[in-house]
Amino acid sequence: MDQFDNNDRPEPPFWRRPAGMAVATAALIAGFYLLREHWGHVLGFWPYLLLLACPLMHLMHGHGGGGHGGHQHRRQEPDSTNQGKG
Repeated sequence: MDQFDNNDRPEPPFWRRPAGMAVATAALIAGFYLLREHWGHVLGFWPYLLLLACPLMHLMHGHGGGGHGGHQHRRQEPDSTNQGKG
């Protein structure tokens, strides 16, 4: 018997299935036509959308990485087992 049985494979996420791809494609087409017809209204909101993007990006980033200061970094001490070898 084959090592990888059909039942052992994980189910792909919704967006990888044909129905999910059809929904994504329909949403992109609808978004394109909606934006095309209302481009004049959208241009008036660009400054507000840019200002809204700043806090949203900060929230979605996850506060990972560094650079915020206030973090104490420990200095790694040399390994005592390597001393004297040369």
